[in-house]
Amino acid sequence: QVLLVESGGGLVQAGDSLRLSCAASGRTFSTYVMGWFRQAPGKEREFVAIISRSAGSTKYAVSVKGRFTISRDNAKNTVYLQMNSLKPEDTAVYYCAASKSSYTTYYYASQSDYWGQGTQVTVSS
Repeated sequence: QVLLVESGGGLVQAGDSLRLSCAASGRTFSTYVMGWFRQAPGKEREFVAIISRSAGSTKYAVSVKGRFTISRDNAKNTVYLQMNSLKPEDTAVYYCAASKSSYTTYYYASQSDYWGQGTQVTVSS
């Protein structure tokens, strides 16, 4: 069992930055591929970014590539999402996820084994 707790969301203006954190319980954090997904009102939960178990590889959605950076600290059992140049269309609830899936195939929310409770990010224009 892995408990994930997100923090760092909030209300910002377009162009601002935010850093989300996700703290995981347990001693198996490094055995999971970690990801960030988001869900806007009336829309399905969508892929944002993932990071490999060793933190050596990352993938991003086209819509955030170049603006968002995912990272992890296995010693602290924490994964981060640095979000720069935020846009109103980034407004959503952001969820941290842990998966035992292969890094090369992890993309869909249904492949996640554990979820955090979500943190709201609102970007005003």
